[in-house]
Amino acid sequence: MQTGISIADARELLKKYIKQTNTLNHCRESEVVMAALAERLGEDQESWAIAGLLHDLDWELVQDDVNEHGVKVQELLRSEGVSEELISVIVSHVGGLTSHYPESKRESKIEHALAAGETVTGLIFASALVNPEKKFEFVKVSSLRKKMKDKGFAAKVNRDVIMECEKIGLTIDEFLEISLKAMQAIAKEIGL
Repeated sequence: MQTGISIADARELLKKYIKQTNTLNHCRESEVVMAALAERLGEDQESWAIAGLLHDLDWELVQDDVNEHGVKVQELLRSEGVSEELISVIVSHVGGLTSHYPESKRESKIEHALAAGETVTGLIFASALVNPEKKFEFVKVSSLRKKMKDKGFAAKVNRDVIMECEKIGLTIDEFLEISLKAMQAIAKEIGL
């Protein structure tokens, strides 16, 4: 996929629009999860990583009106010369979540990966926080699988979106393992 932006420029762009540590961390987590998924699936790691990194670029501008999520990001990315293909992938992750995108239109492997990958970061993050050590290294796939079934745990994490991992050819256990290992690799950077 042509992105129209390098990973280095994408990182600078993120810093331009995102100031909150938690949002920066979520975007970084999504970046590494997407890169790991691309590696596992034989896809281009840099373009997938860029999609993960920039998927919430508009979040701090629209967080008070979630229905605008995915709308403003198009403007921002176009002004930076980002490819329409990447913009389409990024917008797809909000499918079904806002009034602008009431029905999910995700069709490609990268679209399903982005939706599932950025969503699973919330489950993994919450799982780390409930451990006494509050560290990614103590989170286990078996624990994540149990937490997937507990709808009361991290209730805002959409389990159906995480299950889109099956649409990219991964079982839930494979997907959780890949995502967890990716996040564990940046644990010190994130502070977990």
